[in-house]
Amino acid sequence: MADILNYDKIKGLVYTEKSNFGLSLGKYTFNIDKSCSKSQLKSLIKKIYNVDVVKVNIINTAEKNKRFKGVFGTKGSIKKATITLKKNQTINFGA
Repeated sequence: MADILNYDKIKGLVYTEKSNFGLSLGKYTFNIDKSCSKSQLKSLIKKIYNVDVVKVNIINTAEKNKRFKGVFGTKGSIKKATITLKKNQTINFGA
């Protein structure tokens, strides 16, 4: 039972201009669950994609108040992680 992977910890790939530049440097940015830690994420990426993770950086963004056409609302908080892989390793999302 110890080998069960919780795939819900990784919500998706962040696809922005800045994150696409990081792909050439071996850095991948993911939206992750708020309860996920660096060590959990490192082992999860290693098991799912069969790559060696060198470094994990986590960014927590705070909730923001927004207004759209006079209606007030909030933009939720997000937890992002930037994964740095060992040199000459890549993750193939198309396969």
